[in-house]
Amino acid sequence: MLTILGFAMIATFLVLIMMKKMSPIAALVLIPALFCVFVGKGAKLGDYVIEGVTSLAPTAAMLMFAIVYFGVMIDVGLFDPIVRGILKFCKADPMRIVVGTAILAAIVSLDGDGSTTFMITVSAMYPLYKRLKMSLVVMTGVAAMANGVMNTLPWGGPTARAATALKLDASDIFVPMIPALAVGLLAVFVLSYFLGLRERKRLGVLTLNEVLVEEKETETVLVGSAGSGSGAAKSPVTTGGSGSGTDAEDTEDDERFQALDPDRPTLRPKLYWFNALLTVGLLTAMIMEWLPIPVLFLLGAALVLTVNFPHIPDQKARLAAHADNVLNVSGMVFAAAVFTGVLQGTGMVDHMAKWMVEVIPEGMGPHMALVTGVLSLPLTYFMSNDGFYFGVLPVLAEAGAAHGVTPLEMARASLVGQPLHMSSPLVPAVYVLVGMAKVEFGDHTKFVVKWAALTCLIILAAGMLFGII
Repeated sequence: MLTILGFAMIATFLVLIMMKKMSPIAALVLIPALFCVFVGKGAKLGDYVIEGVTSLAPTAAMLMFAIVYFGVMIDVGLFDPIVRGILKFCKADPMRIVVGTAILAAIVSLDGDGSTTFMITVSAMYPLYKRLKMSLVVMTGVAAMANGVMNTLPWGGPTARAATALKLDASDIFVPMIPALAVGLLAVFVLSYFLGLRERKRLGVLTLNEVLVEEKETETVLVGSAGSGSGAAKSPVTTGGSGSGTDAEDTEDDERFQALDPDRPTLRPKLYWFNALLTVGLLTAMIMEWLPIPVLFLLGAALVLTVNFPHIPDQKARLAAHADNVLNVSGMVFAAAVFTGVLQGTGMVDHMAKWMVEVIPEGMGPHMALVTGVLSLPLTYFMSNDGFYFGVLPVLAEAGAAHGVTPLEMARASLVGQPLHMSSPLVPAVYVLVGMAKVEFGDHTKFVVKWAALTCLIILAAGMLFGII
């Protein structure tokens, strides 16, 4: 019964947000509360919610202060050289912009933190997508898939969890997987290329100078060559669920596009190397685990505000500038805590995992690595990485061992689902992505699931072809 209710709860949540019948925050709170009553454990709802909030509170704190930290770093110009390099490569060509998004997301993902990746990628690419009227779900989808592949780095989380759960060395899991993961990343780049071609065909091509000239003239209509080369003017359109194009939104978008304005008052060129070294030190401390990540970002945010904006009114202005993102993301994380708290507290997630293991045909025993790779797609999407790697993977590994499948093969196969996992409603970082990009979570889900699943299967096929899995 708990198995059925668990799947029903997840399905209800996904259907309602994809059909836009409920907002993600409301759905994350009300649906699990309702199903908790159905299970007959309504009296314990408070305990489940508090437990879920307690477990995700460090993540929420990390996201809050990370948004402030990187938001201020963007304000003071730390990432301007990188962004300008990407923009120079893109040349206002939709195809290059989509490929550039994938490249930038993959590079920034080297720090192992999805929230950081999405904040930098969206801040850099959003203005071009918005000004060229490109689909914003293409940006969020490509960024999520690139980050999902890179999330398998040993310091990214999943590999370390798999190693811990099966008592293996993380490098023994990851290093042999590099060829298959490289194929997966290449698949993301190829997909980005074709998605970019589709956008180019729909919108045509402008030069970057044309875009900047339009911005200086505060025009809201882009004039460029149509896909057929007719040179027709293009009227403003809204894509990717980014809103209705109201005057308020246009004003905010104009402000965001000026993020690279060389004359903006928040620039601190004399402090560039201090900010750069501080950021490198912060990322190094994250990788080396010198302090918990929430503590690092809390200290980093306080330090960067104090040094770059010593006057209190200026600090308040910077905090106010990023308050919207902080509130949206932290609110979503705490709402997700209700969902995960009920899912785990009622035992639904455990029953779902056991049911999926039990339905595996006996004849598939010698192919448990393949089975694990396939199961990693839905399981890491519908549950947290902790739940999958510490709760499900050991059971699958035990079943595989009975048929001669090594724990290393099982651990490598378990990494396959990460490109899809990064768009799971249970991953806090995805709310940073869709929130900053002004994309409805349901629109992002409808777009990305099929492409992310395809990327996962390509990685699995490559792993089997190379004899890694």
